[in-house]
Amino acid sequence: MEGAVRVQILSQMGISEVPSQYIQPPENRPKSETNNITGLSCRNVPAIDLSCEKESVLAAIQDACREWGAFHVINHGVPTKLMDDLRRVCLSFFNDFPMEEKLKYACHPNSAASEGYGSRMLVSSENGTVLDWRDYFDHHTLPLSRRNPSSWPHFPPEYRALTADYSDEMKALAQRLLALMSESLGIKASCMEDVIGEFYQNITASYYPPCPRPDLTLGLQSHSDIGAITLLIQDDVGGLQVLKDGEWLLVDPLPNGILVLVADQTEIITNGKYKTCVHRAVTNANKARLSIATFHDPAKTVRISPAPDLVSQDSPPRYSSVVYGDYLSSWYSNGPEGKRNLDTLLLDTSK
Repeated sequence: MEGAVRVQILSQMGISEVPSQYIQPPENRPKSETNNITGLSCRNVPAIDLSCEKESVLAAIQDACREWGAFHVINHGVPTKLMDDLRRVCLSFFNDFPMEEKLKYACHPNSAASEGYGSRMLVSSENGTVLDWRDYFDHHTLPLSRRNPSSWPHFPPEYRALTADYSDEMKALAQRLLALMSESLGIKASCMEDVIGEFYQNITASYYPPCPRPDLTLGLQSHSDIGAITLLIQDDVGGLQVLKDGEWLLVDPLPNGILVLVADQTEIITNGKYKTCVHRAVTNANKARLSIATFHDPAKTVRISPAPDLVSQDSPPRYSSVVYGDYLSSWYSNGPEGKRNLDTLLLDTSK
């Protein structure tokens, strides 16, 4: 059982100040006007209608992956009722059940990325990492050999079946999107999935309780996702920010849309043609927020390198190859801030 105090408990205590371990250094704190000025809201994060003519979809994906590393998809085929039901049962887990029941599913305190109910992104904060103002439940969903629904909440009663159904829908959508991303680069549709191999999929429901000092805290620190592709759904409470041209911009939740985030291994595979998305979550003084992220990663034994079809004399490799398990270990050892783990793989192409 993880020993960290759940953030939801701190919030419910009605504290007026946050404990010191949640206070971000000044350079990482959100600007005080971020939550108030609509001009900083990036409503122009691309939204791509997957039911449109294929060539226009491919062109839109190419632009979004080059410029943003993120885009919404609509008409994506995932049932709206399934998305709504999953948000409902995840929110119910956090809000409607006693803490002693929830703690029966607590993450293991000394194991990185262990399944269950937790509050820490990293195993320990001994390296000075500031804690996020967030509780979460992480589910290991794919391959099926990792999927053990008995380790997921048994309340509400439909929780486990909904999570399994959602996992299958997200896998199919991730495969579809990777094929489109490959085709948008002029390479065969199966290229990216062939490099990644069988998906290791995690579904993480994040709960951000109201925070008395949004100006000092972050719900989720700045990072880029370490795998291949992340699919995110939110509730109607904004809080996600993406880094674009040096500015943090709020991403408005798109009703029934799914936000696609390009992750580190995809930047490597595309030889830097498609950019990973650096993002974070800000806190809110008045409302709780829920988001559900589905991560699709390679197996730890897979070696990731730029796709041969995207490397030439005019476009030499920009990244050294890396075994994904080693990359994962580096992330958990060094912390996730920004893209610094990915940057260590950059090659000098000026010679």
